[in-house]
Amino acid sequence: MAQFVSIDRNVRVSGSAVLAIVEGMGSYKTMALRILKESGIVDPERDKWYPQQAWLDAFRRIAEQIGQETLRAIGEKIPGTALWPPTIRDIGEALASIDVAYHMNHFGGEIGHYRFERTGGRSARVVCDNPYPCAFDLGIIKATASRFAPKGVMPVVKHDAHGCRQKGGDSCTYIVSW
Repeated sequence: MAQFVSIDRNVRVSGSAVLAIVEGMGSYKTMALRILKESGIVDPERDKWYPQQAWLDAFRRIAEQIGQETLRAIGEKIPGTALWPPTIRDIGEALASIDVAYHMNHFGGEIGHYRFERTGGRSARVVCDNPYPCAFDLGIIKATASRFAPKGVMPVVKHDAHGCRQKGGDSCTYIVSW
């Protein structure tokens, strides 16, 4: 699945999720709002819905003008800014909830998925088949795992070497251990 290209032009994304760009760019809020405006999202509000393609266009601009680390930082803000299931008790449930949260923040057509699979007592795999950039997904997964990890445990998230949307693949796979 191609990065930065909506699967369905009718898809809308929540303002809560869109505001992660502003949060993720920190002290560069003015630049974030300019990039969103150039992409067709003017003065985003938490309770409104915006065309997913416009949001993806903003991600493309950020990737080209600023870089991958900013995309990762934006992804790390998603669990704290976007709509999220409220009843999560542990890291496994948290990682499985990424797909639920993803669907809570989008409507209007096919959007892809975040597929969770436990691979061991303290490990899992998350397969991302959606139009978002790799670094953004890495940030979401890392922040979600860290937020719900057992006290004193620092989760490790690695991009699996097999397949990558950035290199033309249909999905990206992340290995998480804690």
